[in-house]
Amino acid sequence: MDRTALVTGANRGIGRAVAERLRAEGLNVIVAGRDEASVREAADAIGATPLRLDVRDADWVRKAASDAGDVDILVNNAAILDEGQDPVTEDEERVMAIVETNLLGSWRTCRAFLPGMLARDWGRIVNVSSGAGSFAGGLWPAAPAYSVAKAGLNALTVILASRLEGTGVKVNAADPGTVGTRMAPYADRTPEQAAEHIVDLALLEHDGPSGGFFHEGRPEPW
Repeated sequence: MDRTALVTGANRGIGRAVAERLRAEGLNVIVAGRDEASVREAADAIGATPLRLDVRDADWVRKAASDAGDVDILVNNAAILDEGQDPVTEDEERVMAIVETNLLGSWRTCRAFLPGMLARDWGRIVNVSSGAGSFAGGLWPAAPAYSVAKAGLNALTVILASRLEGTGVKVNAADPGTVGTRMAPYADRTPEQAAEHIVDLALLEHDGPSGGFFHEGRPEPW
């Protein structure tokens, strides 16, 4: 059966690497992102379908879900970072933009695409999270809004997995580690390395886990 995967924030970095790998696996892939030109360029290079999408806008998300058609795999990758900020003095608009993108944006896309997955009794959702959202691993005080939003995304993963227990839909969170992208150009880990394990979660078999948090394929404590 043909499967269709939608990846948010897929015009560059980890999202693009995930989209490329899913396409190489033979899936129909939708490259979604805010910047129309870069989304189209990435989609053309990959052999995917472009979709302009701002996950911060509920109306836009609903329209995108209608335009995209049946989506079997959703990778919530879109995110922004506030490294070097102080939780006491950080600009509130910046905080809200990060929470809207990194947490509420993923929640919106889940709500938009889950009904179709449930109707078909098959779906995979991968929330691209971070070790910065792990209480066990240590939150990241120097990126306060990012850390809080990713902790919330982890909580959302657990809650959705509980709600979807017994269905054919699985929800997991992936911690890709610190990856050499525009967010963290100093990192040695490549987007392609990070994408490998995210795609593994996107292609889980029916007996695979749900409601977990994984780094390089291994369970990570919340």
